[in-house]
This record gives sequence, C-alpha cells and structure tokens, in this order.
Amino acid sequence: MTILILAEHDHQNLKSATYATISAAQKIGGDIHVLVAGSKVQSVVTQTGKIAGIHKILVADHAAYEHLLAEDIADLTLSIAKEYEYILAPATAFGKNIAPRIAALLDVQQISDVMEILGQKTYKRPIYAGNAITTIQSSDVKQVLTIRATCFDQALKSETASPQIEIVQGKQAQSQSRFVSQELTVSVRPELTSAKVVISGGRGLQNGENFKLLEDLADRLGAAIGASRAAVDAGYVPNDYQVGQTGKVVAPDLYIAVGISGAIQHLAGMKDSKVIVAINKDEDAPIFQISDYYLVQDLFTAIPEFCQEIDKIRGNGNLGQHKA
Repeated sequence: MTILILAEHDHQNLKSATYATISAAQKIGGDIHVLVAGSKVQSVVTQTGKIAGIHKILVADHAAYEHLLAEDIADLTLSIAKEYEYILAPATAFGKNIAPRIAALLDVQQISDVMEILGQKTYKRPIYAGNAITTIQSSDVKQVLTIRATCFDQALKSETASPQIEIVQGKQAQSQSRFVSQELTVSVRPELTSAKVVISGGRGLQNGENFKLLEDLADRLGAAIGASRAAVDAGYVPNDYQVGQTGKVVAPDLYIAVGISGAIQHLAGMKDSKVIVAINKDEDAPIFQISDYYLVQDLFTAIPEFCQEIDKIRGNGNLGQHKA
C-alpha cells in the first residue's frame, strides 16, 4: 500500500499543515511518497527529506508549477496516480483547491476534513459545521482525502532520514486558466494556522481602527490575529484573518475571542483550541458555553487593562519566560 501526499509550500519552506498530513498518513500505514511541485523548490525538497517515515520524494520542479494552479497540479498528480491507493492533501486553501479536481478526474469521492484515521478506508470527519462528527467508510479503489491539520501532531524530523529522490516529468501546462496576480498580507506576527496564541476580534470592535487594541495585546503575547466572519464581512480586516467554517481552522494553545458572540460558523474553526478565553459584555453570549474562562466586560475597558497587567508582570520579570 502506497500513499501520495501533496506538499504545501511557498517555494522556500514546507508548510506546517504538510507535516500534520504526513503524520496522518503514518496512521494509515504503508509507504509514504511526497510530491513537491513548484519552481526552484530545492530548499523544500531538503526540508521534506529530513522528515521521518518518508520513503520517496517526487520532485516536479518547473516554471509551469510556479503558481501551483489547481489544473496543473491535478494533471500532474493524475499522471502518477495509478501507483497510489491514497492521495492526501492538507485541508487548507491549497488542498481544498486541488483535491476536489483530482477526485473528479479519478471519478471517486473526496473525503474532506478528516479528523481521525480509524483504519484503512475508515475515518472521522465533522458535519453540520462541526456540531456532529461522523464515521465513514469508503469503498473507492482510490482514496482522496483532505486532512484537518489541527487534529494531528506534526511529523517528526530525523537526522537519519534518507528518502529516495525521483524527478517527475509533468505534463505541459494547461491553457484553461492562467495566473494574473496575487495580493499577500505581510505580517511580522505568526501565521494564523500555526500560532500558539491567537487573538480574534468580532463585530463588537465596531470598526477596523479598533483592531489596534488587539494588535497591542498580540504584540505583548506574540500572538496571531484573527477575526469572525462578521468582522471580515463588515470590512474591518482582510478575509485572510477569518477564523471559522468558511475561513481558517485553528487550534492554538490559547485562543482569545474579543467581542465575538459565538456563531456556529465561528466555533467550527476554533473550538479545538486547548484553552479558550472570551471577552464580551453580553453575559448570554453563546461563546461562553465553550469557553474555559470568560469575562463579562466591555472590551474597550478590558483589553487596555489586560495590557497593563501584562506590563506590570513583565516589569517584575515574571512573564519573560512565557512569551509565545
């Protein structure tokens, strides 16, 4: 039994979601092959080669894959798919863009957001915005899965890892679509999906300028900043801040929800966080039902006080070893 994993990367670094996907593959068992497609991806190949448990790295290094268009990566995957029983990708924008096309071309179902591997072809995944977990078993000859990275540990690195390297000659780039441009949000803060501390703001912040309050707190805690869909739809912050069913799924060590009521859509993206803290002046806010700690207070009073207390503790030297 052989498993193919589509590696997510930025042409320089392997994304953390790929490490979790490899960990999920190890629970299935069998030989694990990783497809690294892109342009000038030698550093990604080197990083992948240091992960324990990988048997082969397939390298498709070509200008045609520079922007990782779904059509091109799907065609590339299809050209080697006959050798694999499982094809796995992270349940990120990258995986969600490519895996459905691969499944359609193979004429099999895609199984999305796999949270647990129960055995060969048997999995758990969320339904109804995460309010229920279903166990499914697929009879398809080829299994196409997207893996919810927050539910699996990161695959371990090994100094003795030495996977075989194989060059893959992909097909010529298709002409159905072309890359036009992209706008990336550049931030000195941790990436939202891999941060240990996440602070998210909701409609209660009232406007985008008030997110500066969260930035002040995030700077003190070394945290990433997220937002509810309501805040994104209102134009307070860019949509890549969105946490929730139609945004990013996070599971940090600490999640602080500020001015967020707790709609089902938002809870689906953060309720697996280890510790959840909620600040809301509405004592009946639904998010309090899943919070480990909550504070019923106006956020415009609570956040500055929170920052002041952190500064006091830091001044006494008690928080220096706890920066995220």
